[in-house]
Amino acid sequence: MQTIGNITGYVDLAQILLYVFWIFFAGLIYYIAQENHREGYPMESDSGGRAVVKGFPIPAPKTFLLEGGRSVTVPDLTRKEPPINALPKGPTLGMPIVPVGDAMLAGVGAGAYVMREDVPERSHSGAPLLQPLRIASDYTVAAQDVDPRGLPVMAGDGKHGGTVKDIWIDSAEMMFRYLEVEIAGGRTVLLPIPFALIRRNQVEVHAIYARHFAAVPALSHPDQVTKLEEDKISAYYGGGTLYADAKRSEPLI
Repeated sequence: MQTIGNITGYVDLAQILLYVFWIFFAGLIYYIAQENHREGYPMESDSGGRAVVKGFPIPAPKTFLLEGGRSVTVPDLTRKEPPINALPKGPTLGMPIVPVGDAMLAGVGAGAYVMREDVPERSHSGAPLLQPLRIASDYTVAAQDVDPRGLPVMAGDGKHGGTVKDIWIDSAEMMFRYLEVEIAGGRTVLLPIPFALIRRNQVEVHAIYARHFAAVPALSHPDQVTKLEEDKISAYYGGGTLYADAKRSEPLI
């Protein structure tokens, strides 16, 4: 008896479509796996550098055009990662790492950051997205809120760390991102708003101590902050939550 869709006695249209789907799906998996290896390789190995994990499959290099005429080509298997300022706590695999030297500046653990572009985040008009109110004069603090400018900054050790000089606003999100703090010597540093507790008479920072303000990563431009500088600054305060005092890295019980 004739069956609709049969091509031969053993193959029909549904079977062909199933095979086509399998081939398509296998190709899709291969493509996704290939694109997944475009960045982040070669990876570090637990063997202590004896093995190089390049991954499979490695896609052909592709160049992406970025704003401002810049470009980036990935994958880049020739790139060199900066050394990790930490050592394993023990000889076995999976042991936690311990910062080497000044833990606040080691860039590991709670103070780790990403090597982002060293350029400011910009708006559609090309202006820096983050600016102090002395530049972004169209913005101000709401009348019902506390204006922290001029207030003292008290650190986690209860000592005076500096004085709030200005506020930096994110013009895209319409919210304040940083407090600009003037410390001893007339130098200014940025303090991320999430690490600050603004009261009517003072600003409290529990993440770091007064002596740590002097080492907050500096800005290359007094009225601009780059993406890399943002990450380094936030990582510095984040590292303070664990490394500002040796007692913070000990068990609570």
